[in-house]
Amino acid sequence: MDEPSFSRVLLKVSGEAFGRQGTPLDASKTNVLAREIKQAWELGVQVAVVIGGGNIIRGYAATQAGLDRPTADTMGMLATVINALALMDALEKIGVVTRVMTAVNMSQVAEPFIRRRAIRHLEKGRIVIFAAGTGNPYFTTDSAAALRANEIHADILLKATKVEGIYTSDPKKDPSAKFIEVISYQEMLESGLKVIDATAVSLCMDNDLPIYIFNLFKPGNIRDVILGKGTGSMIRREA
Repeated sequence: MDEPSFSRVLLKVSGEAFGRQGTPLDASKTNVLAREIKQAWELGVQVAVVIGGGNIIRGYAATQAGLDRPTADTMGMLATVINALALMDALEKIGVVTRVMTAVNMSQVAEPFIRRRAIRHLEKGRIVIFAAGTGNPYFTTDSAAALRANEIHADILLKATKVEGIYTSDPKKDPSAKFIEVISYQEMLESGLKVIDATAVSLCMDNDLPIYIFNLFKPGNIRDVILGKGTGSMIRREA
């Protein structure tokens, strides 16, 4: 029987996993994501999730329409709560006990983020979804994922994207782009590649927390990554 490579993981999922243009929340996509996460959870791994909200609104993009940046970012944080509740509903419908914790206090909707309580939920076998980013404007959900992963002492930060991993340039625009299997934190920061926020990389570098970038939309990939068999790119201390 395959054994997981990690005992506790934090999965960063973008808003793209929940909907598409014209349909911000697509129940079929959310249900697929829930089943993929359940496959990983069934390995006996403790799973925490940080949710993006770009399918509903992106804070930075909203500033281009004239909104004040802190206001726009707050709207983006609230969008992540909507996605978190949708994912919680989908997970619980397939038998996975789930808790949503938010960085912005909304006690009638979800639990406030309390680090020790979050760890206790994980130890009890519950999936914990962290919503509302860090609770502060100017920080991306990538940064929130790095922060929460370090706070709960995750073994690795898994960033699920729509590409196979890290490339030397955008593979959709540059046919000669080369796939990078392993890269150091420092090389990642110096490269200027935008697959993950630089603040998140810096925080993980300071605490020696590895990051794995992989394709969320490849069926079974979350489970395979946790088993050490997935395809993707690793960011770690030494390349």
